[in-house]
Formats: sequence, structure tokens, C-alpha cells
Amino acid sequence: MSPESDLEKKLAEDMKQAMKSGDTLKRDTLRMLIASVKNAWMAKQADLTDADVLVVISKEVKRRQESIDAFKKGGRTDLVVKEEAEMVVLQAYLPEQLSHAEIVAAVKEVIGTVGAQGLGDKGKVMQQLMPKLKGKADGKEINDVVTKLLGK
Repeated sequence: MSPESDLEKKLAEDMKQAMKSGDTLKRDTLRMLIASVKNAWMAKQADLTDADVLVVISKEVKRRQESIDAFKKGGRTDLVVKEEAEMVVLQAYLPEQLSHAEIVAAVKEVIGTVGAQGLGDKGKVMQQLMPKLKGKADGKEINDVVTKLLGK
């Protein structure tokens, strides 16, 4: 598999730079991320777009956050520090995350566009919304906002 998307090429180039500069944290984090991207490519059996790669990065960030929470509960501050450092490296590749107000505005716009009346139309709204916000906002937060606005 050769990198096809611009983001995959950037990840590969940044990993080479990290190797040359001796930045082991960034090198190891990018190696793991590139392996996850390759797994996604094998699962899809097609070349990945930048949006597909962003989904993989988002999942890895979420995985780090879950690990941080678990390690904090277990009192493992050494592992919390490592996971937080990896999360910072990963987040550098994600686009700027939308604020709650921006998510609400996007949801209201889509609700108006599709003419959603209640929770029964949630699927229509999510179908239109998710491609627009993919990688820019947490899916759970989007879901919560849609549910709240359609439930009124």
C-alpha cells in the first residue's frame, strides 16, 4: 500500500522527519497511526480519502482519551502522561474542532433544510450532517445536539 491521500503522505513524511530528529514519541505515535490507517485501508479494500484518514485519527484520539480516564482511575500517572503526549501528536493532524455553538448552528441548518419535525426524522438529519462535520466534531456530541433539538 502506498500513501494515496495527502494526509497519508504527510503522516509518512512527518514520521521520516521524526526518525531523523530522534523524536521517539512522535515517531512511535505516527507508526501506530500509520498501521491503523493501513488496517482501515485493508478493511475497506479501497484507497482512503483524507476524510477516511481523519476518522481513523479521531478514533485514535478517542482511544487515548478513554485510556487516560482509565489510568487516572487506576492512579497510573506515568501512563496518563504518555497517553496525553500521544494525544497531542494525534490532535495536530485533526482540523480545528467546532465549538458547541457551531455544532448547534449546523444542526439547526440541516433540520431546516430537511424539514425535520421530530425524533422520527433524526436519521435524515444525521445522514446529511455527519459528512459535513466528520472529523470536525465528536459524533456523540452531534448526536446529543440532534436529539435535544428534535425532541423539543
